[in-house]
Amino acid sequence: MSVVSMKQLLEAGVHFGHHTRRWNPKMRSYIFTERNGIHIIDLRQTLRAVNEAYEAVRDLTSQGGVVMFVGTKKQAADTIERAATECGMPYVNFRWLGGTLTNWQTIRQRIDYLLELERRREHGEFSLLPKKEVLQLEREMEKLNRRLGGIKHMRERPDMLFIVDTRREDIAVKEANILDIPIVAMVDTNCDPDPIDYVIPSNDDAIRAIKLITGLMAQAVNEGRLMRQSAYVEEMEEEELAAVDTTQRIFEPDEEYEETYNEFEDEEYEAV
Repeated sequence: MSVVSMKQLLEAGVHFGHHTRRWNPKMRSYIFTERNGIHIIDLRQTLRAVNEAYEAVRDLTSQGGVVMFVGTKKQAADTIERAATECGMPYVNFRWLGGTLTNWQTIRQRIDYLLELERRREHGEFSLLPKKEVLQLEREMEKLNRRLGGIKHMRERPDMLFIVDTRREDIAVKEANILDIPIVAMVDTNCDPDPIDYVIPSNDDAIRAIKLITGLMAQAVNEGRLMRQSAYVEEMEEEELAAVDTTQRIFEPDEEYEETYNEFEDEEYEAV
């Protein structure tokens, strides 16, 4: 069963591409027609692509994988933050810092510095500092949180990226390609689909379209995590049952032993 309907895609405006003069010829196979100088995306392919991407995200997270949500354009920023937060995944919605993936150790050092500043503030250490220094530190924290806040609890590189507008997030795409990190992305008619593993041909400018597709990817994450939890519970139950069975076998009387013991008792009794 499809996770989204054709009607939902139409209502969200997913089918509207860019002006024909701004297209990328590599997207030709995803275009249904042209209307009033605007390319119309083939929603049959979008529908199929959404379901494939959904399964990929769900299966990855069911194995404990991490999906980073990326979308820094104005139309996507709030949706990316909200969706990623709701499913407990890292996100970048302000500006992609070069090296976020390829120079992760350096980025991680900046994150650790941010977390240390937050720890110092929570423990009241800022109250012991001059007001001017406190103001500088708070401004620095605000700046770091804006850039790194969405990934500050991420300990390692993600296992997959979900991207809104691959043309704008080209650096993120390149870094993921270098590290062989698979990419799920909303790819508009002005983008290059070649570097993307799971192409979702879609309008990447309309807020409703972004909300719909991003929401589905977050839903896939939640479903995958629920599957992982269920599998863990089942595994624990099986281990408990196995332990009970082993205990019963240990303490169950051995028929052969009982028979031998009874014969031995009878012999002793007769001897007496």
